[in-house]
Amino acid sequence: MDVRQAALHALEKVDPAAKVAAVARAAPWVTGGKPPPYTWALFTGVTGVTGDSLPRLPDTLQLDPAAQLVPQGKLPGRPAKPSLVDPRQVPQRAMQSREGRARLMHAVAHIEFNAINLALDACWRFADMPEGYYLDWLRVAAEEAHHFELVCAHLATLGHAYGDFDAHDGLWRMCEVTQHDVLARMALVPRLLEARGLDVTPGMQAKLAQAGDDGAVRVLDVIFRDEVGHVAVGNHWYAWLCDQRGLDARQHMRHLMHAHRAPPVKAPINVEARQRAGFSQADLDHLLASDAHAPP
Repeated sequence: MDVRQAALHALEKVDPAAKVAAVARAAPWVTGGKPPPYTWALFTGVTGVTGDSLPRLPDTLQLDPAAQLVPQGKLPGRPAKPSLVDPRQVPQRAMQSREGRARLMHAVAHIEFNAINLALDACWRFADMPEGYYLDWLRVAAEEAHHFELVCAHLATLGHAYGDFDAHDGLWRMCEVTQHDVLARMALVPRLLEARGLDVTPGMQAKLAQAGDDGAVRVLDVIFRDEVGHVAVGNHWYAWLCDQRGLDARQHMRHLMHAHRAPPVKAPINVEARQRAGFSQADLDHLLASDAHAPP
């Protein structure tokens, strides 16, 4: 099985359970309910592990970085429900009510479902990247699939299932506008939009804990832990690509945010989590600058 072809195959799956199963088949070393503590980028960029001690491509998988793959259907594969609406049409969620918490966890489930698709798309779409890039994103997809299952299981305890409420599609829209360039994708999806989750999750957890939903807090603990690594993957490959192309990483981030009308980074941010994910203080200062999304 080719890694990139397997990722595209999973991305095309419409049924969420079938998509999760396809990811599990493509990433056998991360099944069993326990996502790995590190991605490839974290091995090389944070722990300092190099050379022969790095994880290797399993014998059951092959990889052709140069293959030109063609989707067979509309991407991404997703079910008819939830209905996708303008973000302004998604109602506010009152944490003190069971219904409000169900709506919140449904929104988290939708984010995680989108995150599976985003990781799979990053894996199959962009040719001629190093082996570690593809292993990183397939592994991220497996972790996002695990998150989706955890959230759906908790949602069931609240009497609901994925698809019961409306949702919006902001994450995937950014995926579509960056499909022409892997550098733009790394910049604007993991290290911009997904990094926002590191800022807002602790506040969500505090409100859920106050409402007595300790199960939801524990699920978000797992997601938060792994998302630090996922943002680190985006930071790692963004920096690598900028280096390959001879670009100033901070100035080019500013250019990409302007070119794609990306939302600016707003305070407060989770400095500690973002630094663990590979942002330097200079990176954070630049992103928070009032003109960071204006033309350079």
